[in-house]
Parts: sequence; structure tokens; C-alpha cells
Amino acid sequence: MRNKALAVPYVVWMAIFVIAPLVLIVAYAFTAKSGGVTLDNFSNMGQYLPAFQHSFVLAGAATLICILIGYPLAYFLSKESLMVRKVAMMLIMLPMWMNFLLRTYAWMSLLDDNGLINQALGSLGVFQWINGVFGTNISYIHMINTRGAIVLGMVYNFLPFMIMPVFSVIDKIDPKVIEAAQDLGADSMMVFRKVVFPLSLPGVLSGVTMVFIPAVSTFALSRLLGGGKTLLLGDLIEMQFLGNAYNPHLGSAIALVMMVIVLLCMAIMNRFGEGDEGVAVL
Repeated sequence: MRNKALAVPYVVWMAIFVIAPLVLIVAYAFTAKSGGVTLDNFSNMGQYLPAFQHSFVLAGAATLICILIGYPLAYFLSKESLMVRKVAMMLIMLPMWMNFLLRTYAWMSLLDDNGLINQALGSLGVFQWINGVFGTNISYIHMINTRGAIVLGMVYNFLPFMIMPVFSVIDKIDPKVIEAAQDLGADSMMVFRKVVFPLSLPGVLSGVTMVFIPAVSTFALSRLLGGGKTLLLGDLIEMQFLGNAYNPHLGSAIALVMMVIVLLCMAIMNRFGEGDEGVAVL
């Protein structure tokens, strides 16, 4: 009985800050402004299909880039000394200690047409070399207010969520398994393909979930780094609740559909990642 009492604060917290908002979202999604039950909020979502497409495509691209960057880095760190690991992990997590908006504003300064990156390239003579080789007349590379800038912001903000679970899983692989594969005549590449990568898949799937879900629902990056040119789901929902197009019923319907899609994605990831460890293929 005492053990159950310890869970009361958490139950109260869940009821107030998780369950109650979900109930309100469901209620708003299936009702009209007049108060009657309706499905019009869902039928009116068709005009915003591009926002769904942009959100999932950009989030998918960011997730793929996080895998391509995060997996090799996590694998490299798993082979290094404890001191190198500590320093590397501190540097990886350091940006997370700053406010999300501050990090995004910093990237705005870096990616601006007159920002630090273009100034550095100009100082190194890169633009002069390009103009001489290709006969162009460029003085900067336009990076801000593009979809590429949005993806870059997603990768920068969510990359640690890919590195940490992958590193944790690779680091826990029993060295005896790798030694057994080597004793059987497997070279380094075969050991990686047949042992390390299959055993690290749960970490990869966990990282994909931790990156894709926040990326697909982000709302500030597209406005700050994309110049508001690419409407994402997070921005669309914010507009319905706080913008001039105030319509919390439509916003709740969009949020509900997005939650269902995200839950389906999580279910698929969990289905492929069943079990605590992957299986080596020898």
C-alpha cells in the first residue's frame, strides 16, 4: 500500500498535464465552433496536405543525416579511451545546455548572406576561385531561408539523440562475441556487417524514434531558418491556436492526426526493435 502511495504524485501529474490536454484535444477535434459534433475539422485538413508532406520529408532527411553522422561517431567513440569518451560526450551535449532559440539564432547569424560562413569563405578566396573557374560572379552562398537550413537546424538540435542510444548499445556489445567472429576467420568489415551492426540495430531504431518524432513536430525552425517559406505541421498547429487564423478545433484535429501517425511510426519501430539486443549473423 505504501508503494502505491508513492505513485500518487505521478498519477496526479499525468492526469493534469497529460490526460486532460489529450481529452481537450480530442473534444475540440470532433466538435465545431457552434458546439455540435462534426467531422468537418478532418475533412478541411486536405488543404494542408503539403504541410504534412514537408514535415515528414524534412524530418526523414534530418533523421537519415543524423544516422550517417551519428553512427560512425558513436562507433568511433566506443573504441576510444574513457577520457576521450568523457570529453566527446561533453562536447556533444554542450549545445543542449543552451536554450533552443539561442542555438537557432546563432545559426541564423552563421547562415546569413553576410554571416560568418560566407565571410570566412570570402576571406579564404573560395568565391574568387569559383568565379575564376566557372566564370560566375558570386560573392556569397545563399543558405538562410531555405529548406536545407531547416534540415541543418533539425540535425544540429537532434543529433545527440541519435548518438547517445547508438553509443550505449555498441559499448555494451560483449568483446568475446567479436573475438569469436575473428577466431572464425572474419575480417574487420565482416565483423562489422555480421556482428556489430546487427547487435546495434536496437540503438539505431531508438535513435531514429528520438530524432524523427521531435523533428516532424518542430515549429520554430521553419520560421527562423526557413523564413516562413515552408509551412510545417508545428507551425500550422501554432497558427490555429495563436495566429490570426484562430481555429483551435482545426488545430486539434491536425494535432490528433499527427499523434496517430507518430504512434504508428513508434509501433513500427518497436516491432522491428523487439528484444533488448539484436542478433548477430555469423
